[in-house]
Amino acid sequence: MPQLAATSTRLSDDFLDARIAFLEDEAIMEADFSGLHFTGSRAVNRFYDRIEERIAETGEDKWFFLVNYSDNRIDPEAWIAFARRGRALNLAYSMGTVRFDVSEVTRAQIERSAGTENFDANLLPDRESALARLKTFQSTRQRKIVHQPSHSPDEIRRRISFRPDAVVMEVDFSDFTFANARDVDDVYDHIEDRIRETDRKWFFLVNYENCRIEPAAWVRYASRGKRLNLAASLGSVRYAPGSETEADIRLRSESQDFEPNIRNTREEALERIAEMRAEAEA
Repeated sequence: MPQLAATSTRLSDDFLDARIAFLEDEAIMEADFSGLHFTGSRAVNRFYDRIEERIAETGEDKWFFLVNYSDNRIDPEAWIAFARRGRALNLAYSMGTVRFDVSEVTRAQIERSAGTENFDANLLPDRESALARLKTFQSTRQRKIVHQPSHSPDEIRRRISFRPDAVVMEVDFSDFTFANARDVDDVYDHIEDRIRETDRKWFFLVNYENCRIEPAAWVRYASRGKRLNLAASLGSVRYAPGSETEADIRLRSESQDFEPNIRNTREEALERIAEMRAEAEA
C-alpha cells in the first residue's frame, strides 16, 4: 500500500470518519492509521481531535481500542505529539488497547514508550489475533456516572474578575483541576452568565499556572472554550510557565487553528493584550 503523507489539510472529517469505527456489541473503537505517514504534529493532533469528538458523540466514555498500524510511519518530528495524545486518549477512554501489523520502526518507538511510561504495548501481527486478545479483557463499563461538583459556585466566582478600564476579563485557573466534563460545564456556564450580564466582548487573560485538565475533561474543555472565544472574546492571552497544560494547549492549537498566545508572566500577558488593543484600534 503506498503511503499517504498525513497533513492537516488532507484529513477532512469524512476522511477520518472512514478510519474510525465503533463495534457497539463488542464495545470496540477501531482506529485505522494504515498507510499514513505522519511527518509532523499538526496532522497527528487533527486525527486525535476527531477520535475524541467521535467518542464524545457516542455518549459512552469507555471502549476497547483496536489500532491498525499497517504501513504506518511516524517521523521523529511527529512522535512526541503522537505518544502524548495517544496516552491521554487511553487514560481517558480505553478499557484496553491492542495494536496490530506494526512496522519494526514504529514497534521500536511504541516499545520504548511502553518501557518508560509503564504500559503494555500489546502488539499483535494481525487484526484477528488483536481481536482475540481484546476478547480476553474485562469490561469496566458502568451505568452512567453522575459527577458531583468539584468546585463550589463561590470558588468559581472568586476566580473570575473584570477590568472595564482595560476591557479585560481575567480568569484564574491556578492550582485548579478540571477532572471531568462536569467541572468544565460548571466553570463555563458561570463565565458565560457573567459575560452576558456585561453585554459586551472582552479580552481574555487566563492564568494556567499549576492548572490540570485531565484527559476525561479535554474534549469538553476544548469545545466550550472555542464556543466562548467565538461568542465573547476580543482576543485571548494565557500565561503558564512550563506547565503540562501549556504543552497540551500548544499541541491542540496546531490542529484547531487558534493562536495559543502563551506568555511566561502576567505582566507579559497584559503587554500582549495592550498590543492587541492597539492593533484593533488602529
